[in-house]
Amino acid sequence: MLVYAIGVLVSFAIYMLIGTVLSRRVSNVEDYYVSGRNASTLMITGSLVASFLSTVAFMGEAGFAYDGYPITLLILTIFNASGYVLGVLLFGRYLRRSNAITLPEYFGKRFNSKRVQRVAGLTTIVGISAYLVAVTQGGALLLSRILEVQYPVALIIVWVVYTSFTFMSGAKGVLVNDTLMFFIFSLATFIGIPYIIYAAGGWPEAIVATANLDIKPDLLSWHGLTGDTSFMGTPIEVLGYAVILGLVWGTVVSVSPWQTSRYLMAKSEHVAIRAGIVAMISLMAIYLFLHIGITTVNLINPDINPSENVFIWAAINIMPTWIGVIVLTGIMAATLSSASTFLQLIGNSFSNDLFYLKLSDKKALSFSRMSMLALSVVTLLITLGQPPAIMWIGYFAATLFAASWGPVAFASIYSKRVNGNGAFWSIVIGFFAVIGAEIFQAVVVELPIFLHPVVIGVILSTLTLVVFAKVGEVTDEEIVFRNQLLRTPKEFFNKSEVKITRRYVILLFISGILMVAATFFFYFYPVYIL
Repeated sequence: MLVYAIGVLVSFAIYMLIGTVLSRRVSNVEDYYVSGRNASTLMITGSLVASFLSTVAFMGEAGFAYDGYPITLLILTIFNASGYVLGVLLFGRYLRRSNAITLPEYFGKRFNSKRVQRVAGLTTIVGISAYLVAVTQGGALLLSRILEVQYPVALIIVWVVYTSFTFMSGAKGVLVNDTLMFFIFSLATFIGIPYIIYAAGGWPEAIVATANLDIKPDLLSWHGLTGDTSFMGTPIEVLGYAVILGLVWGTVVSVSPWQTSRYLMAKSEHVAIRAGIVAMISLMAIYLFLHIGITTVNLINPDINPSENVFIWAAINIMPTWIGVIVLTGIMAATLSSASTFLQLIGNSFSNDLFYLKLSDKKALSFSRMSMLALSVVTLLITLGQPPAIMWIGYFAATLFAASWGPVAFASIYSKRVNGNGAFWSIVIGFFAVIGAEIFQAVVVELPIFLHPVVIGVILSTLTLVVFAKVGEVTDEEIVFRNQLLRTPKEFFNKSEVKITRRYVILLFISGILMVAATFFFYFYPVYIL
């Protein structure tokens, strides 16, 4: 384990060094919050994907695929990956035009309401803190195994690493480290997964054997596991789960603060659109390799418990040491990238959206850093007392934002009648509807999939907007600000920039064809034809 420990610890040192160096370039609040609004397509893409993929993907969802539901996750991914392109076109580019430094501030400016900004800030802090807990747990579980130390010790080490470089350099450090981490975990996936398939018998034999595994029947079917070991219900219920959660995650990708805040840092609107396109391609490619490939571990060891450790187990027990080091470093990179983004957003919302202090730039920067540190300590204490539940805590946090923010975000662009009161109560009701429905499920009875808590939350949140749109008034300030958002900036029509963006659209089209072909030969051909 010494080699794995050295590899991971060296990566920690690099991330912290980057944070230290970049902290010298942070001179004001805009640098700290949105990296001076000059980030390139590569940086925005790296941060989009890195802040999305975390231990929820490489541990929680990998375990879910190993347990018997890889194709369910791929169906879900079709929807959530689409959220990148739809999100930047339908919401993200308008958000960038607002010149806000946080997403709650956008809502405050759009509805001319500090009350809306404050409630959006509170939901940001609560929801992302829950997600941060899940991500940190995953990193601590991995590190405790690599370093062979107790879980609380590993948890504190992980916390120190991501807190240090985020505290020092803010958005600048997060962007650079996210991009580096994006390359590391992508490399881990595209090297590690083919080796697992090779060790399991090679292609197509490993895929065929996995599809016909007696102890986990229908492992590679569209509906996943069947028989006595199935735990997701009937095939129709599984499909309903994939579609509903896919739409949830698509909404999260489109409007959540840890995704759309990246567009606030983009150098131009074209950069934001290009990054959304590349992020969609990257996410689809990673998930296609990861979730089908990881199921073949069942041929080597069908009894990994907890299943969330499947990729870690494969890295240590199946792969050559040098590949294993890359994989473990990649999983840890996914952990730290998401954790740093979440911590940055929590700190930003606390200092910018809950308080309206008139401070000098230097004092405001200091207050932001201290707020971030204080909230990080609180999150650490919560994580120490919370049993690990990586995938399900992450999914719960996602449903909160889909229900409370989704309807308001899109209505803020496309509705003339939505108003500040409606936005405020829509966020509140959507947020608490999800929590209430989750409690009802835990205490009273399990709800059918079509009454999933997020469905209840979205319906009530949307109805609230509609009711207040009919009985409330839209202020002149709201009308003016919305009209400004809808006005396309002149620089967007620059011919050379438009030409480059069109190439990205062509790339998206070609990559879609290639991914369909890869799915056919990698999965459909061996499972259904051989």
